[in-house]
Amino acid sequence: MSRFFKRTWAEVDLGGAERNFRRIRACLPDGCRTAAIVKADAYGSGAVAMAKVFDAVGTEMFGVSNIEEAVQLRDAGLHKPVLILGYTPAECAAELIKYRVTQSVFSLQYALELSRAAVAAKGRIAVHFALDTGMSRIGFVFDGEKDAESADEIKRAASLPGLDCEGAFTHFAVADEPDNPFTNVQFNRFKKAAELIKARGVKLGVLHCCNSAALLLRPEMRLDMVRPGIILYGLTPAEGMPMPIKLEPVMSLKTVVFQIKTLPAGVAVSYGMKYVTDSQRTVATIPIGYADGFARSMSNSADVLVNGRRAHVVGRVCMDQCMIDVTGIPDVHEGSVVTVVGADGGQTISMEEYAGKMGTINYEASCLIGKRVPRVYFKDGREIGELDYFRP
Repeated sequence: MSRFFKRTWAEVDLGGAERNFRRIRACLPDGCRTAAIVKADAYGSGAVAMAKVFDAVGTEMFGVSNIEEAVQLRDAGLHKPVLILGYTPAECAAELIKYRVTQSVFSLQYALELSRAAVAAKGRIAVHFALDTGMSRIGFVFDGEKDAESADEIKRAASLPGLDCEGAFTHFAVADEPDNPFTNVQFNRFKKAAELIKARGVKLGVLHCCNSAALLLRPEMRLDMVRPGIILYGLTPAEGMPMPIKLEPVMSLKTVVFQIKTLPAGVAVSYGMKYVTDSQRTVATIPIGYADGFARSMSNSADVLVNGRRAHVVGRVCMDQCMIDVTGIPDVHEGSVVTVVGADGGQTISMEEYAGKMGTINYEASCLIGKRVPRVYFKDGREIGELDYFRP
């Protein structure tokens, strides 16, 4: 029997995640590997549960943001390579060695620090070199002017004791814009950089540059490995972007009605009295607020689904609660399930719509679903587990 309390919860379809991975894999050329991106708690879905799904269906690597996320996977019994795509303090070298974690190296200075720490820890660290081809975020700069200098620095970094070069990558800035030529610019810079580095006698190993959008839209750029992220969870990399394969949204967000009031005309609702009834209205209170990730910007803006009908949020969203107008919706009662993201009857509120009401993108909206919201896992319509951050 489920332990989670039906206050507010997220439902995660593990079968949908598995099917998404298989569809992504089916469009890749033979020999092209995948690094399933499970950073940010698998975009809010629960990193361990999702990583186990992708492990079972054949991903060769996982991508995370930091050492804590990498250790979480190791502690859960996942053994495949884990690449940290961001920064790890060099003093964590012993942990990188202990947990067999691959680290991104983005500058010669960092390589020197990491090398010294690895030698002191009496071990070796697998590294992938990050190449900045125009994102201007992290990496050795390859912009047509600093190419030779950066290639020389990578040659020196690759020869440092305690470091084993196993790959190189770049990240695209506008891959989700199909007509933007800058992705081609970045790709050509990356290919040229790889040639310059190899000409200096460096064996770069696995080359990878495709995020979710490039993986779908730029088949010629898939190279040795791709890094699917948002599409694993059935979400689009950008609103309106062409989607050449069918994906299934993995996460839905639900709550319940816990009080219903009939309010006459002229009654204010919630903080600031920014909503006043213009006629008699039936208003329900639901236990979800901005501390759960349901942003204050949803006030007087968002819809939710109750019994297959849309209900509008009225008044300001509070930290722990908000109010919805259920006037005219039949059979609403205390305990009625409210769908915040997902499908109910013939209606759907997508993560994209939800994010749009927040004034942001689906990536952020899914990541912001709070830790007091348990994740409940389903497969083939059957509940098979849950993640409660407060009751591990």
